[in-house]
Amino acid sequence: MSAATPELVNPGTAGALERIVRTPWMFCTAVLAITVFGLALDQRVDLAGQLALSAATWGFLLAFMVYLSPEERATTVVVIVVATIAEIIGSVIWGVYLYRLDNLPLFVPAGHGLVYLTGLRLSQTRWLIARARGLVWAAVIVAGAWAALGLFVLDRKDVGGAVGAAVLILFLLRGRAPATYAGVFFVVAFLELYGTWIGTWTWQEVIPGTGIPNGNPPSGVASGYVFFDIAALALAPWLLALARRVRDRVRGIERAPLPSPQVAASEADGSG
Repeated sequence: MSAATPELVNPGTAGALERIVRTPWMFCTAVLAITVFGLALDQRVDLAGQLALSAATWGFLLAFMVYLSPEERATTVVVIVVATIAEIIGSVIWGVYLYRLDNLPLFVPAGHGLVYLTGLRLSQTRWLIARARGLVWAAVIVAGAWAALGLFVLDRKDVGGAVGAAVLILFLLRGRAPATYAGVFFVVAFLELYGTWIGTWTWQEVIPGTGIPNGNPPSGVASGYVFFDIAALALAPWLLALARRVRDRVRGIERAPLPSPQVAASEADGSG
């Protein structure tokens, strides 16, 4: 059993959680079940019930994070912070999309962490590791076809989504971690189609203040998640270095000056 296993957790439960987190297909299946069941329940509860669902979602995420590597834990934290800021701007302030109770459900930040980890684990499944290039090209084709449907076929025009899809395709072809981006794209595509279908959130027909038509969901919505991933991959190594420095200072150990986020990311890649 992992040395990180909390003493208050039943050993059998801890072992099962560790196996789920470290087995990509099991993790993806678990998060899929949590997402489908949780969003379906959200349709049947008031604010108090939503708070309970939020607590459960955070509980799942925190339990899973015990068994992540330090790098995965750091990137997940950055994704949650950046995504939450984007949610506040995009939904609460700008109103590009609205949630069912006209609020920002507290399960959403934790959900962003789970989405990122699921996309990462999806790209780590043995079958897809051997077909990483195919996964990326599948994402490019699906994103492009979805954008074309929104522009030329569907009754509701999706110009905003097409712009996002173009950005997404650029990062899939030129980005730093294309397989991870592709995995996140497919997870987000499912999440958005399911969430808008059952009415957990709804995208406005026109992006407020711009006159740009938008889909429900937009075809390029996953491009936002790619930016979250980029921020996480860039900042996580620096965050880890900072955490180690604080830990060492508490222990009275001297270290060299903290590198910049760019240098830390480069060293983590092995390119520095």
